[in-house]
Amino acid sequence: MSEDTRQRILEAGAELVHRQGFNNTGLKDILRAAGVPKGSFYFYFENKEAFGIEMVNHFGTMFRGIIDRARNDTSLTPLEQLRKIFDGFAAHFAAHGYTRGCPVGNLAQEMSDLSEPFRARLIQALDGMTSGLATILDNAKAQGEIPADMDTHETAIFMVEAWHGAIIRMKVTKDGEPLKLFARFIFNKVLK
Repeated sequence: MSEDTRQRILEAGAELVHRQGFNNTGLKDILRAAGVPKGSFYFYFENKEAFGIEMVNHFGTMFRGIIDRARNDTSLTPLEQLRKIFDGFAAHFAAHGYTRGCPVGNLAQEMSDLSEPFRARLIQALDGMTSGLATILDNAKAQGEIPADMDTHETAIFMVEAWHGAIIRMKVTKDGEPLKLFARFIFNKVLK
C-alpha cells in the first residue's frame, strides 16, 4: 500500500462528498471512484468518520493554498488579494452551475451535530480560513487600505460566516447574485 493510493482514495472521496454529501456517499462509491479494492480503505482509514476528518484536512489544505497563492502575489494590494480569492471561488461556483457549495460549510451543516470529532476538526478548518483572511486584512491595515481601528480577526470571522451564508443562498437560487451581493457589501461597506 502506498501514500499515492491513500491520496487517490481521499481525493476521489472528497469529490464525491462535495457533490452529494457525506452520508449519501458510500465506501463502495469512494473505492470505485478511486479504482481501489474494498479492503484498501481500512488499511488507510480506521472508519468512515476518520476518513471524513482527513477529508476536512484535505479541504483545509486546499483553501490555505488558495489564500497563500493570493497573498504571495505581490503585484496585488491586500484588498485586491482578497477580491482575487472571492472572485476565484465565485467563478468556480459559476462553472459548476452554482451547485456544491463550500465543502467545509456543507460538512459543517451535515456533520456538526452528529460527530464530536468531526465538529472539532471543522472548527479548526473554519478557524484556519479566518486566520488566513485576517492575515491579509492585517496587511491591508498596515498599508492603509482599511481603517486602523478595524478588528481584523472579527472582520475575518464575519467574512467567513457571511460568505457561507451567501453560498447557501446561491445553492438555493442557483445563481451568483448572493455572491455578488456579498462582494459589494464587503468591499464597498465593511472594508471602507
